[in-house]
Formats: sequence, structure tokens, C-alpha cells
Amino acid sequence: MLLTYLERFITEERKERFREIIGQRTNHFTVAMEDVFQMHNTSAVVRTCEVFGVQQAHSIEGRFGKRLDAKIAMGAQKWVDVFRYDNTQHCIDSLRAKGYQIVATTPHKDAYFLNDFDISKKSAFFFGTEKEGLSEQVLSQADTFLKIPMVGFTESLNISVAVAIVLQQLTDRLRRSDLHWQLTEEERYDTLVHWTKQSIRNVNDVLKRYEEIKDTL
Repeated sequence: MLLTYLERFITEERKERFREIIGQRTNHFTVAMEDVFQMHNTSAVVRTCEVFGVQQAHSIEGRFGKRLDAKIAMGAQKWVDVFRYDNTQHCIDSLRAKGYQIVATTPHKDAYFLNDFDISKKSAFFFGTEKEGLSEQVLSQADTFLKIPMVGFTESLNISVAVAIVLQQLTDRLRRSDLHWQLTEEERYDTLVHWTKQSIRNVNDVLKRYEEIKDTL
């Protein structure tokens, strides 16, 4: 098995750490960012996903191109699966095909507050920019809406702050629930393989050697 072979090249401490962290990962929730202009915001969102155990993030980059800065993400992109799309519809269709409901985060709709949101369904939370919010394309196709309670004059939050608030509250509720929110065995395996590869120097040489000897293992 590939994972068993790769684990020979990392320390026991790292292997145990991976096993510990993987148990807290989820694909029950995911985040989609629509055409975020500021690169540091996209990178901060990926870091937020990693901190709260959300394994996948989605970035729609049709207007401004690639928006992920490795320095700002502080390595989080190594541990989170980031999917990129050249248009909004492609992202929506892809997530629906994976069984997600589309959740538009907006203060301007008859939306659920965080405390009232039904966490039982697989949900993809779409976030737009502070200035423009989400496009009509997302709003018109959303299955439901979510808003963060705010009591000030300002009706918007920085996207990374909004994502942090939503994920902190909803993942906390998720982990205290009886739902099957953890990764499937296949997802766990694929993720552990990816993480382990990220931790090995000269990993291409290691993989080449594995291909040469795998039938003898």
C-alpha cells in the first residue's frame, strides 16, 4: 500500500500527528469564494478552513485570476484541498454533483441566522467580496441563505472574518452532533497520502522507487 510505504520516510511523531488531525477533518461543510480581489483574503480563508478542520476550499477566479498567496496562507494550502474554477457556474455545478446544497451568505436576504441553521445537510457556503457581495448568479441558484447577526451601522465583514465566524460556530455544532461528519475511509486515505507526500523531500524519487518495487511489497 502506497501510504504504508511513504510513511517510512516521515517520523513517528509526524505520522501520529497526521492521524490525530485527520480525525477532526470534514467534508460535510466546504467554502467557496467568488472572485475575491484581495489575494491576502483568499489565502486567509484557506488558512481559516485549515484551522477549523474543513478539508476543501473552492476559489472562483474568473475575474481576477489566481488569488492564493502561499506566504499569507502560512502553509495551509499544503493541508487543505483547494479547487479552482474559471467561472461561477462551473463551481456551483461541481458542488451540486458532490451532494452539496448551495448556501449564499448575505445580510440582505430572508436568511437563517447561524444559530438557526440546519447543519444536517452537506453545505457549501459561498462568500463574495465586502464591496459587491455575491453575484446574482449565486443568489438566484442558492438553496438557502445564511447571515451573521450584526448590530452596527456596517453591514459587511472582511471575508476572512466572516468565514471564521461561520466555520467556528457551525463546525463546533457539527462535532457535538450525532451526524456522520468525518471523512470517509477513502477520503482519509487519499488525504493522508497527500499530506505524507508534502512532508517528504525528493518525493518524486521516492514515488519512482515505489513504482519499481510495489509488486514485491
